[in-house]
Amino acid sequence: MGENQDYTVSLQDSKAAYVLSNVAEVVERILTFVPTKSLLRIASVCRLWRNCARRVLRTQQELTWVSACGPSNTDAHVLCSNLADDVEKVFLLPKTVLAMVDCEAFNGQGYCYRQAKKSRHSIDTVEELNLLFPKGCDIMGIATPGIVLTPSGSCSSPPQEYQEGEAGFAIMFPTIEGVHIKPFHFCKKSISTTALKEAGLVDNPELRVVLIFFYEAYKSGGGRFLSQILEPLAKSKALIAGGLVESVFSPTRHCCSQGAYGVVGLALSGPKVQGASVLLDQDVSNSKAAEATIGRLKAAKIPERNTLGFMFACVGRGQNYYNNQTNVEADAFHKVFPNTPLFGLFGNGEIGCDRIIKDDYTLCDTDMDSLQHEYTTVMTLVHLG
Repeated sequence: MGENQDYTVSLQDSKAAYVLSNVAEVVERILTFVPTKSLLRIASVCRLWRNCARRVLRTQQELTWVSACGPSNTDAHVLCSNLADDVEKVFLLPKTVLAMVDCEAFNGQGYCYRQAKKSRHSIDTVEELNLLFPKGCDIMGIATPGIVLTPSGSCSSPPQEYQEGEAGFAIMFPTIEGVHIKPFHFCKKSISTTALKEAGLVDNPELRVVLIFFYEAYKSGGGRFLSQILEPLAKSKALIAGGLVESVFSPTRHCCSQGAYGVVGLALSGPKVQGASVLLDQDVSNSKAAEATIGRLKAAKIPERNTLGFMFACVGRGQNYYNNQTNVEADAFHKVFPNTPLFGLFGNGEIGCDRIIKDDYTLCDTDMDSLQHEYTTVMTLVHLG
């Protein structure tokens, strides 16, 4: 009896081994349940598994993100601590990463480790981030006074505004057919018409959306530099949105000295990119007005799948602006778009305007002055593929 059982088990094992070694459809179906980092390891087993893994990777075009908040249990910022574990569980191969953290915790202000202040904004942090993601992945890291994020796990989770405390997020963009994402970085030494063209910011008919972030803009000459960048962008038909942030920790700056002003961002081009934005100006001072203004984004009729919301708000808005009510604008966005994740920042100035970018038309205000604001919020939708 025991010998018969052993034979049966052996026969079943041999059949399973045959299927896993020869039937691509079965292997491919199984691999769809495997996180990407494990998938890359599995691909080295044999030629069949490698080919199946490649096909699965090509289908993984859903955007994903990791969010974190609250005090970190380690010397690293809470986002960096969580990323190490959570990146192992994602189902895509990141090509571009946009990370934002609160500048107070990240720069070490008010935090004490080993009985001495220690900045988390260091070369080590950048190197650790680079090790977490695939070689060749572009990582843009920004530190800013406040953070807006949607908790990890579900597009329908209510977004949260963090004007105080430790918080951050990392959005991971895979390679998407019909979408080209190009990071850019300029300082006063590297800015030129040629550089703008190479970044795809001018003379690019495919340009649809520009997410743009200026750092150290209050330094002498920063205002002129800001205008030098925004002037050609205002003439384009692209959606421009972003803000003035505290600092940038990735990519590492080699062309300019520490403390110099500059700009980083993402240029999103391609026929499958769509965008829309509205400006919540100083007249918007209660939840009903915020919801009504954000509701204008529905006119763009942007698809829900693979769409992100971005909120770029002034540090002067938030809880104090709305008579001690918390999370007003993030809640208003969630009411209008309950299945779209929202991310963003509280900064020292806002960039954007009312604008809709679709395949066949652009509705916008082309006045350059209308792109720069104070005490406002730019609420944006970006659809990729």
